Formats: sequence, structure tokens, C-alpha cells
Amino acid sequence: MDFSLIYNTGYEVIFVAFSVIIVAQIIKFFGHWIWKRNADFRMFTTTGGMPSSHAAGVVGLSTSVGLIRGFSSIEFAIALGYAFIVMYDAAGVRRAAGRQAACLNRIIMDVYKQELKEAGGKLKELLGHTPLQVFIGALFGIIYAYCVHWYLIRMVG
Repeated sequence: MDFSLIYNTGYEVIFVAFSVIIVAQIIKFFGHWIWKRNADFRMFTTTGGMPSSHAAGVVGLSTSVGLIRGFSSIEFAIALGYAFIVMYDAAGVRRAAGRQAACLNRIIMDVYKQELKEAGGKLKELLGHTPLQVFIGALFGIIYAYCVHWYLIRMVG
């Protein structure tokens, strides 16, 4: 394969952004498998957990843009701003929504003495991330982007 078609282009950025999300979800699956001792294939598609695939994706994208266009470029500044918004949302807004869902699930069970299925089903509680999960995801995104970029340099040159 001719890696020069990917190296230092938007294709590299797109590849890093999507592949780091997939790798983070795989890590989540195996982490769950090791710690909980069961294979839960829903971990491939669920939000929340360690590491944050949202943070890994947007920071991997930002790092790739910085490596290609420069860390003082306007493109990097835009990508980094986007990354901060997504990470804030993952650790803030969506985490708070998950806590509210857990509270509502308990209210339905305790106060109304109803099964959750009768009340329309259980609300999804694992929506957001802890700050540590976001930090580890962001760190993973940086390392992953550097590794892909370094690998492409070796393959091209």
C-alpha cells in the first residue's frame, strides 16, 4: 500500500480520529472483561467507561491536525476548541444526565413501587465520564496520533 497518499493529509486525520475511537472501545471491552469477569459485547457500543473514546477521538484528531498543519495553526486551534467542548460535555453535561437517570430509576422503583419495564423501561445511567476517564482518553488520543504519524513517516520515507 502506498502510505504517501495518507501521510500528512486529511486522510491521516480521519483515520486517526475514527480508529482511536474503535481501539478505545476495544480497550473498554477487555477492561470490563478483566475486571468484571464477563464478556459484555455491549461495551463496544456504549458510552461511558474507561478510557473515554470521545476524548480519545477528538484529541487524536486535534493532535493529528497539529502534527500536519502545526500547533500554531488556525486549523489546530479550531480542532482543539472542538475537543474541549466535547470533553467538557462528556465529563459534565452527560455525566450529570446519567446521575439524574439513576435517581429517576430509583424514584420509580421506590416511590411508585413499579417495575421499570412497566414505567417505560430503565433510563440509561452510564452516559458520561469521570474527569479521570476523560484525561486518560485524551492522553491515549495524543499517544495514538503520534504513533500513527511516526509509523507513516517510517513507511513513506
